[in-house]
Amino acid sequence: MGPGTEVSPHTILAEGGGCCKGNVGSAMEDMNDETLDHSNQLNIGKPPRSLSVMRHCISSARLTGAADWESDIGIISLKSPSSEKSGYLPVLRSGSWSEIGPKQYMEDEYICIDNFHKHFGAAPNIPSPGAFYGVFDGHGGIDAASFTRKNILKFIVEDAHFPVGIKKAVKSAFAKADHAFADASSLDRSSGTTALIALIFGSTMLVANAGDSRAVLGKRGRAVELSKDHKPNCTSERLRIEKLGGVIYDGYLNGQLSVARALGDWHMKGPKGSNCPLSSEPELQEIILTEEDEFLILGCDGLWDVMSSQCAVTMTRKELMSHNDPERCSKELVREALKRNSCDNLTVVVVCFSPDPPPRIEIPKSQRRRSISAEGLDLLKGVLNSNI
Repeated sequence: MGPGTEVSPHTILAEGGGCCKGNVGSAMEDMNDETLDHSNQLNIGKPPRSLSVMRHCISSARLTGAADWESDIGIISLKSPSSEKSGYLPVLRSGSWSEIGPKQYMEDEYICIDNFHKHFGAAPNIPSPGAFYGVFDGHGGIDAASFTRKNILKFIVEDAHFPVGIKKAVKSAFAKADHAFADASSLDRSSGTTALIALIFGSTMLVANAGDSRAVLGKRGRAVELSKDHKPNCTSERLRIEKLGGVIYDGYLNGQLSVARALGDWHMKGPKGSNCPLSSEPELQEIILTEEDEFLILGCDGLWDVMSSQCAVTMTRKELMSHNDPERCSKELVREALKRNSCDNLTVVVVCFSPDPPPRIEIPKSQRRRSISAEGLDLLKGVLNSNI
């Protein structure tokens, strides 16, 4: 069991159709053509980052109840009355894999807790059942990522709003973790980290993200993004940064950082509590899981720099249908990213919502298959439009 296992927004439909390499490409034959919505990835380089070897974990637990979650104004929710009445409860299994890649140092951290009750014991304020997952992509050293992994869940469960006001508790926990790191004199305050977490209580899942790691839901073969990449060049982030006096140079915030939100990096922040271009505030996305939701992928940007969300979902689904092992899925995603020359550390967590492999997707006999991939079709359309 690796060290990552200890504790110490809008929904966008699928990117990239049929972009997987090698044997992954054949998975497209199992999918309806309507699932192959696609778009290009924005690959922005990162500044050099500052040891660890590859780590992995796998565990499982069954969820049998639901928690009462508060609805906060301004936070988009994917709740649907029909799903809330369905009584669906996921059966959780998770696997993870992390490798240093071509970098000199390993700065990624992750955490997988499939069973809150088993982890914390019979604490009166801990909802049961519950689960927690996270990926923390460090830069400028490992301190910020390691500190956040060890403490973020503690700050959530100890917050006064937990568990009834879970969204407020999560937002507060991000700020507390950021400020506590600034006060940790034995750590390098100039190191920083992105933070992507997923909390599951019953059939309700909350994803919180600060940075450019990404959460992608596999929904019967379709990729549904549950987080937004906080890149400085993103329009909304650029407007926020410039409004607060920051500048973006060659894709970098103040010419130094390739993310617009992160914990740590206190050499770039003002006094605690002040608004600054580099924000630690997460964006939240809440959904109610249904039978169509098959798995969740949490990955650092080293994966998404070289692979689309749809490709990752297609590859994971094909692997699960083959061996039904989320750890092997995580490993294969990491290895595929390395084959595609990812230049970063790589960390992936795959959370399955059923003990069974995904079912084969049947395509109606009356529906004709395309002889060209969705990606190729898009390229052809672009060429034709440019000649009009």
